[in-house]
Amino acid sequence: MEYTGKVKLDKRTKNLVKRLTPFDIALIDHLDLDRVTAESLVETKVKVVINADSFISGRYPNQGPLILSQRGIHLIDSVGPEIFERIREGSVVQVKGNKIFFKGKEIARGKVLTKKTIEKKMENARKRIGKELESFAINTLSYIQDEKELLFGEIEIPRLKVDFFKRHVLVVVRGYDYKKDLRALRPYIRDVKPVLIGVDGGADALLEEGFKPDIIIGDMDSVSDKALLSGAELVVHAYSNGYAPGVKRLLKLGLEPKIFRSPGTSEDISLLLAYENGPDLIVAVGTHANLIEFLDKGRKGMSSTFLVRLKVGEKLVDAKGVSKLYQSRVKISHFLLLFLATLTTFSAIVLASPWVKGFIRLLIMKIQLWLRF
Repeated sequence: MEYTGKVKLDKRTKNLVKRLTPFDIALIDHLDLDRVTAESLVETKVKVVINADSFISGRYPNQGPLILSQRGIHLIDSVGPEIFERIREGSVVQVKGNKIFFKGKEIARGKVLTKKTIEKKMENARKRIGKELESFAINTLSYIQDEKELLFGEIEIPRLKVDFFKRHVLVVVRGYDYKKDLRALRPYIRDVKPVLIGVDGGADALLEEGFKPDIIIGDMDSVSDKALLSGAELVVHAYSNGYAPGVKRLLKLGLEPKIFRSPGTSEDISLLLAYENGPDLIVAVGTHANLIEFLDKGRKGMSSTFLVRLKVGEKLVDAKGVSKLYQSRVKISHFLLLFLATLTTFSAIVLASPWVKGFIRLLIMKIQLWLRF
């Protein structure tokens, strides 16, 4: 394959996708490309993705590279970090197979990943998943002691203006199938009017579906300025050491956030925030629940998630997969059957009427008399 285009580059892929156009060449530095990021790349309609690192290391069977390959995107793997020093944003480069040229000179080369090679790598990774699961479980247990305050209520919950009491709460995270599940929940959102919480980029997903988030919580690194300026209450996740990476950005926008200091992830504390404010039900969209999803997020364990879900208990309903369980499919044939059923019922009622029967007999007699003359 040969392709020429402008390079857009970023070592944080989730920032890069905001700038990509279908005519660009994406240059990333992303070990074990995850499914959600791959789907974001697909949405940009780029034709070439170059990775300084490895798309799939073999540590676990991540699906991101396969998703890109299935969409016909040309993948060049493991070209090395030096490429970021050899070209700049907007440079026009030429891709020939596994080689990258700038101003006619080869600046890097890697390995072309095809669907076949990716599937082989994934199969090898599946054979190692038992060892990865063991390591994951050990890490989970070792961190539970450090994060036990999530369970025992030793965390100060910020006070918010939004009223949660006896209401439903919908928490939206950028995870697997979050857009499909959120779309399937539109009737529920319109009818029940739950408190809407967007976890970072989950706030933009709500806006895309025509809903305004009531609260945005997280590091504020993958949410748009439009969402931040939508009028939602803003809660910045500060870690146990007090570091709150999102505060600086919000202050630049002239916004005053609340601070929520807690161990764990922004996804975890969003559920905790909702729970501690006394809702009837918490519906989670896009939250992470299995080993592959946690590894996709770069998690080495799930202690905070385990503790929070243990605390929230029966109030939490996971909406993951709801789009697969329920799909409204109204067809023309359905309307035709309904019309015929209505017509049949109406005809039966009419014909059962003595007045109608007499009228029909009279009409038939008049026609017969008319035909004789």
